[in-house]
Amino acid sequence: MDSALTRSQFVRWRAAIFAIFLASGLSIATWASRVPGIKQALDLDNAQVGLILLGMGIASIVGISTGPAVMARTGARRGMLLTMLTFATGIVLVGLGANVFGSVTVVLIGMALFGFGNGSVDVMMNVEATAIEQQMRRTILPVFHAFFSFGTVIGAAIGALAAQLRIDVATHATVIGVLIAVIAVVCFFQVPSREAALDPTDHEKPPFRARMHTALEAWREPRTYLLGMVMLGMSFAEGGANDWIALGTEQGHGFAEGTGAVSLAVFSIGMTTVRLFGGPLVDRFGRVLVLRILAIAAASGILLFILAPTFPLVLVGAALWGVGASLGFPLGMSAAADDPAKAAARVSAAATIGYVAFLGGPPVLGVISEHIGLLNTLFILVGLVVLSGLFSGAARPLREDEKTPVARTEQG
Repeated sequence: MDSALTRSQFVRWRAAIFAIFLASGLSIATWASRVPGIKQALDLDNAQVGLILLGMGIASIVGISTGPAVMARTGARRGMLLTMLTFATGIVLVGLGANVFGSVTVVLIGMALFGFGNGSVDVMMNVEATAIEQQMRRTILPVFHAFFSFGTVIGAAIGALAAQLRIDVATHATVIGVLIAVIAVVCFFQVPSREAALDPTDHEKPPFRARMHTALEAWREPRTYLLGMVMLGMSFAEGGANDWIALGTEQGHGFAEGTGAVSLAVFSIGMTTVRLFGGPLVDRFGRVLVLRILAIAAASGILLFILAPTFPLVLVGAALWGVGASLGFPLGMSAAADDPAKAAARVSAAATIGYVAFLGGPPVLGVISEHIGLLNTLFILVGLVVLSGLFSGAARPLREDEKTPVARTEQG
C-alpha cells in the first residue's frame, strides 16, 4: 500500500472505485434492458436502433480518446465526477426522449452524453483500479469488473421488473440517473485528491505536457496492440450481449416480452461470478491458460445461444457466453499494468482499444443484422472470440528485465 495513504483512506478509495464500476454497469444495463421498450415507443427497426447505438459509439470513442487528456488536466477525481454526471444526464434524456417527447433526436442527444461520459469514466476508473491492484500486489482487477457486472445484474433485474410492471422508460431512467449522480458526488469525496493513478508515488506531479507525453507513449509499443486484440474480441462479445441479447431472445428466437431481460440477467450473472472468484484461479494457473479456456467457453456459449431451440438452452448459452467473456478485459488491463512505471499510459491505451470494440461494435452488428438477421450476425462474435483466444499469449506477465528500470522511473 502507498505509504502516503492511511489504511482508512486506501479502503475508502478502493470502495469508491468499486462503486463507480457498479454505477457504470447499472447505467449500461438500464439502457440495454429497455431497448425493446424504446424501440417500440419510437417505432424503430433494427437498423435505426443500430444507428442510435452508432451515435453513442462515436461519442464514446470521443470520450475514450479524450479521457487520458481530461485525466491529465483535471485528475481522475474531478474527471470521474464530471463524466459520471454527464452520463447520468444522458440516461435521463434517453428516457424522456422515448416517452415524454417521443423524439429520436432527444434520444440521440441523450445517448451521445451517455456514451461520452461512460467512455471517459471507464478509462479513468480502470487506471485507478490498476493503481490499487499494483499497491495490493495481487490480482483484484477482475473483482472491480465484477462490480461492473453487479451493476448490470441489478440494472437488468430492475429493467425486467420495470417492463413487467409496465413502468415507462422515462420514469425508470430518471430514477437511475438521479441515483448515479448521488453515487458520483459521494465517491468524489472518497478518492484521494493526490492523483495516485497518474503519480502512484508521493513525488511532485510532473507538468501537464510531460503527463500527456507519458499518456501517448504506449501507442508506439507493439504489446499494446497485441493486448488490444485479446481485449477486442471479448469486448465485442460483452458489448454485443449488452446491446443485442435482449432483442436476440425476443425477436430472434420469438420468445415473450421480458424474456430478453432474463437472458441479459443470466449473462450478467455468469460474467459476475467468474469475475468475483476468478482472481485466485488466475494467480494459480496464469493469465494465458485462463484466457484460452474462457475463449472456448465464450465461443461455445454464443453458438448455443444462436442455435438453441428452447428458452432454457438459450439461457445456458447466455450463461456460458457471460462466463467466457468475463476476464478478457480485466486481464488485459492487468497485463497492461505489469510495469508500474508505465501502467497509467498503457492501461489508457489498452482501455481505448477495448472500449472502441465494446461500444462501437454493437452498432455495426445492428446494421449488419438488417441484412442477414440478428442471430446470424452473432456468428461474427464467435470468430472474434476465437481470435482473442489465439492472441492471449500477449497477456503473459513481463519479466523483471522487461520492466522500466527503477532509475528511469525516478527520473520520470
